[in-house]
Amino acid sequence: MSETNWGQQSNAAPRAGQWTGEAIARFRELYGLREESFIARELKCTVQAVRALADEVYGGPAKQGPWSTEETEQLLTYLGAADMRSLCHVVGRSQQDIENRLVALALERKDGPWSQDETARFKRLYGTRRDEDLAIIFSRSLTDVEGLANKLCIAKDKAFLRRQNKQEGGATRMPRWGSRDLEVLRELYPTHSNLEIARRLERSVKSVVSKAHNLGLRKDPSRLKEMGRENVSLRYNHVHPDGGGDPSSASQA
Repeated sequence: MSETNWGQQSNAAPRAGQWTGEAIARFRELYGLREESFIARELKCTVQAVRALADEVYGGPAKQGPWSTEETEQLLTYLGAADMRSLCHVVGRSQQDIENRLVALALERKDGPWSQDETARFKRLYGTRRDEDLAIIFSRSLTDVEGLANKLCIAKDKAFLRRQNKQEGGATRMPRWGSRDLEVLRELYPTHSNLEIARRLERSVKSVVSKAHNLGLRKDPSRLKEMGRENVSLRYNHVHPDGGGDPSSASQA
């Protein structure tokens, strides 16, 4: 990536009136994790005003020297969610410093099975982060990232894919449901877990749940009772219904 200096935005339009403490707190909560246009809607201001507030809140000279553990964890928290401008603001480092740190982190690799905590975090992040960023966040190879996603039958969020394809100049293509897929879904949905169906159809659990809802499909009462028992077991014993040790949401049942 080329070097860019993120300084004060000369074209940033000031917001009418003073920022309240509540507004600034909400800004800190969202900045770097949500798009500037979303933050602007939340705060009822312009994108330029959001950028001006970021310069004010996160202004000051960039930090230098070795990275602390806390700084690295903060970088990984925002990686893939924030653009470079926001990363520089939140982390308080120059673009070059951040790029150098990411290069070093990309060389770190972890082997072995995924822990329960790693898997739970992976499920939260996967839909809205690129695989390349996830590989750095979890110190894993791209093959490991893709393998766990396939095992969990999870997919990228449609809104995320639309943004990615827009940035890359492409169009989002989602796999269509064929007549055979629909037949299998109608047959299995009442009595089988959504995770089983997703694996059978090679789709995400979210896709299975969405299509079943559109078709008006329902779980059998016996399956609903079983789902209740499984959810209680997951909550108190932290046991995955497939034996993997990863808490699963009710939608996967």
